[in-house]
Amino acid sequence: MRKYTVRVLKKCEKKINQLPEKDINTLVMLLEDIEQYGPVQPKYQNFSKIGKNKYHCHLSYHWVACWQEFENEFYVEVYYVGSRENAPY
Repeated sequence: MRKYTVRVLKKCEKKINQLPEKDINTLVMLLEDIEQYGPVQPKYQNFSKIGKNKYHCHLSYHWVACWQEFENEFYVEVYYVGSRENAPY
């Protein structure tokens, strides 16, 4: 099975540093699972498809991550990590 390349956009890094340690750990596990198994990750809290090749899940009640798959490229880009109130969906 081919692994996915996962890239976290630079604009997400500041927010990631503000997350509680538990949520950072969940995010790291999510990124590892996406790399290994692909962008569809139904085992994560409130996982859902939010558009064409776009997905999100909750890291905890207050924090979410959003990512996009680029078809036929085995490439996934995390474009949002932050509060669920400001999530782009």
